Amino acid sequence: MNGITRRALGAAALAVPTVARAQGGAAGGLGGWPSRPVRVIVPFPPGGSNDAVARPLAEHLQAKFGQPFVVENRPGAGSTIGSAEVVRSPADGLTLMVTSSTFATSAATQRTPYDASGDFEAVAMLAAAPLVVLAAPGFAPNTLAELVAYLRANPGKVDYGSAGPGSINHLSAELFAQKAGGLQMQHVPYRGMGPATTDLAAGTIQLIFTTLPSAGGIISGNRVKVIGWTGENPPAKGPKAPTPKESGLPDYAASIWWGLLARRGTPPAIREALNAAANEALSGGRLATYLEGEGATPTPLSAAEGDAFLQRDLSQWKQVASTANIRIE
Repeated sequence: MNGITRRALGAAALAVPTVARAQGGAAGGLGGWPSRPVRVIVPFPPGGSNDAVARPLAEHLQAKFGQPFVVENRPGAGSTIGSAEVVRSPADGLTLMVTSSTFATSAATQRTPYDASGDFEAVAMLAAAPLVVLAAPGFAPNTLAELVAYLRANPGKVDYGSAGPGSINHLSAELFAQKAGGLQMQHVPYRGMGPATTDLAAGTIQLIFTTLPSAGGIISGNRVKVIGWTGENPPAKGPKAPTPKESGLPDYAASIWWGLLARRGTPPAIREALNAAANEALSGGRLATYLEGEGATPTPLSAAEGDAFLQRDLSQWKQVASTANIRIE
């Protein structure tokens, strides 16, 4: 994944009015869709970020298209249970899925009952957010560049925590090590980022790559050091820290994202109409407010641009997992 750059975001934002106008012109070509309620599968439990994104989006789509968009939580197996439900449904635009980067990391690290690349296509990529790189208070490096130098001088002597094997935290750290020239760090998996951030603040581990909301408390309390971001588009209200490009790592980019997906083969007119409506939802209201709170940047891309982003993300994490021999059975 090359990341979603500021230039791409700006160009996509300018394109939204054109796409919205196209939706109105194409309305007569939807063949009566939707003729009944639309299912919006969320392959995670209620109350998480995916659920919080799906519900205001569903409300907006319902108002736009005049049929209920019903959110269904189908959690389990790293999002694969809910994703499989979409594949079992016809490619008619009546079953959609709101998911996140876990969809891509799960496809890279475990066997799935579907082909993530071939069976799904992006309808809209809703938002993306880089991870923040945090260090223990007593850890010597203060920036990403200093971290690279330290790891080269101390191979295998730095412990980093994650939310578990194959998580975005785990893979983002592995990608960092690979892009920085094959650096060696020791992975310490936890059951969630809560205990990992606690151990980081205590100095039990030296490093974590995590989302801004999950670490907001220890950052605001100055209990850890913020030494960098994993992308070039950090949130405006986030802490100041160097990006990969500023740290001499222009090829390194990792982010969490949220997207609206459908089974591949969904009629193009329906996909484009949904894309325009989803992009419209990003311009304000509850969805935009929630994403800002998550430190995420809305990504009003076209359906084709969103699908290209999805394919790059799937390919990147597959390569990272293969190189690091990360496999969850």
